[in-house]
Amino acid sequence: MKYAVILVGLLSFLLSPFSAAEYKVLVVMSYEENNPWCKEIREGIDSTLADSTDLTYFYMDTKASPAGGMAKAKQALAVFNKLNPDGVITVDDNAQAMFVVPSLKDQVSTPIMFAGVNSDAAKYGYPNGHISGILERAHVRESLAFAKQLLPSISSACVVTNDVPSGRALAHQVEAEKTTFPVKLNDVFLVSDFAQLDSIAEQLKACDTLFVDSLEGIKNHSDSASGNSEVLTYLSEVYDGPLLGGNRYQVEQGAWAAVVKTGQEQGATAAEMLLTAMQGTPVSQIPVVKNSKGERIVNVTALDQHKVPLKPLVLRGATLVRQQP
Repeated sequence: MKYAVILVGLLSFLLSPFSAAEYKVLVVMSYEENNPWCKEIREGIDSTLADSTDLTYFYMDTKASPAGGMAKAKQALAVFNKLNPDGVITVDDNAQAMFVVPSLKDQVSTPIMFAGVNSDAAKYGYPNGHISGILERAHVRESLAFAKQLLPSISSACVVTNDVPSGRALAHQVEAEKTTFPVKLNDVFLVSDFAQLDSIAEQLKACDTLFVDSLEGIKNHSDSASGNSEVLTYLSEVYDGPLLGGNRYQVEQGAWAAVVKTGQEQGATAAEMLLTAMQGTPVSQIPVVKNSKGERIVNVTALDQHKVPLKPLVLRGATLVRQQP
């Protein structure tokens, strides 16, 4: 009898409301589920909210299929209406432009936190009474300084990025910061396909190094959206100098080095901000922030292939990775 009472009590505890998820949160990602950046951000969100929250993820697939973005945004709105979440996290610029601004901003009271936004927050009317979040800024200056430590002969750089909202925002950031760079900025190239990479090949040869970011999704010669690894492989055929990347996965897939931003920081910060709001803090008291953490990453495979000496003092504290096959 004693054990039966204990068992009933245990079952009551496990089935009580306290064991259920405390919140429902919808996460809308601009890109595809297998996109490395989305995976990083999801890791950050899960690390903060998974224990207390029922998380629903929705992917808009706007890099692999940009033309379908608005249709996906309508589907995301349908999910929002059905779920009636306690909070929302929206990731990268397309989710803001296609989903939040036309469908949620100032139309609902649900707290919304953005992550991975490259444009100025004011472009979307953020922050407001129910929207705040974390901006994404590439560590371009820091990456160039690190590259110059690895290769002191570097005196000029070019930037190559996708001709999409995030890429155009990066171009704007670079133009605003170029006077602080440790090397001369020759040019910024916005590209949409491999043919454009071919067309700028001669101009790229005048650059001692290239900083590349957000290139996945540009069209290859078969008119298909390419992954990051495919782009870097092709770019290395067009340009044989040092490539710098904005994210760890870009270094692992072919870039030589970088001071990377991380999706984990973006996701965890947005999740922490949303949790604060769901616990009762007015969103108006939660300011927009920028990513601040940078990690030095070195592709030792690439440096070895190009006979770049590994300098212990320069590499101290850096993460060394080998290029993925």
